[in-house]
Amino acid sequence: MKKQEYTFSQKKVTYYFNARFSLLRELSGTKNTIIITDEIVNDLYRDTFASFPVITFPAGEHNKVQASADHIIGELIRLGATRDSLLVGVGGGVVTDMTGFVAAIYMRGIAFALVPTSLLAMVDASVGGKNGIDVGVIKNVVGTIRQPEFILFDNTFLRTLPVAEWVNGFAEIIKHACIVDAVLFSMLQGFTLHEYQFDEMLVAELIERNVQLKTTIVVEDEFEKGQRKLLNFGHTLGHAIENLYHIPHGHAVSIGMVAACNLSEQMNGLHFEDAKKIIELLSKYQLPVDIETDFEKVFEVLKMDKKRIGDSIDLILLNKIGEAVIRSVPLNDIYHHLKKIL
Repeated sequence: MKKQEYTFSQKKVTYYFNARFSLLRELSGTKNTIIITDEIVNDLYRDTFASFPVITFPAGEHNKVQASADHIIGELIRLGATRDSLLVGVGGGVVTDMTGFVAAIYMRGIAFALVPTSLLAMVDASVGGKNGIDVGVIKNVVGTIRQPEFILFDNTFLRTLPVAEWVNGFAEIIKHACIVDAVLFSMLQGFTLHEYQFDEMLVAELIERNVQLKTTIVVEDEFEKGQRKLLNFGHTLGHAIENLYHIPHGHAVSIGMVAACNLSEQMNGLHFEDAKKIIELLSKYQLPVDIETDFEKVFEVLKMDKKRIGDSIDLILLNKIGEAVIRSVPLNDIYHHLKKIL
């Protein structure tokens, strides 16, 4: 196990890499600890959770909504949760988002911690303090930025992760490589999905590298005024199609990254020429690189993106692999550029 502490604007957060879930009892101490998870994870690990009260809700992005938050809050009241309780989200990105959101609003804010169980949650969703819920087809339009007490990374949860969810997680890993880590990009070219699945040391190193990469960006810009925006690479279009077409988050981000690469090649002032390399890497990790869409419907959702300011949206584009830039692009220009691509 490796312990690492990061200082955010309002608190210090400890990460426990390559740890075991059994450490949770020691970390939570005397607090009234309540696990929040989804029904699938609970069915798999019911015995592991036996010594804690557990609140479950149905799995899936379509359940990351206010109704699920209300259900969890109702259960917290039933269990007698107070301001000194600790909520622990054990699951994928939907669970970590929901746990952080409920913790932020229950009794005006109580402590929470996270135990991500999917690759996507480990390398991205659990890290950085963003949490929230969807409203209709608009993702994460309601939420907060609030850091957990700690994050416990128990990689043995990945042993029960379906292959499709491994694929889903690699979209965010490839995103990190594209925006700030050309060496990671080369590493991903040199390995395969199968090798990462079955080499626990290799995947442990991959998780730690990505977590540290994202955390470094967030520590410098926790509330997304500048460089944290780079983490949205592929997400503007990705979020627009994810809930509209009910596809996994990683798939949507992969398609969004391809569009952003194509835009990067078209935009004046950029020198990007490697869209083909990125498309090849996404395909190597079994991620989709295109989708049939109703462009007008997609653009209507895209216009509601929370990164919109007036008639422009900050897009994350590439100057080269490992070097992303933030460009404020008028909606009208985005419309015409994307219409050529989609």
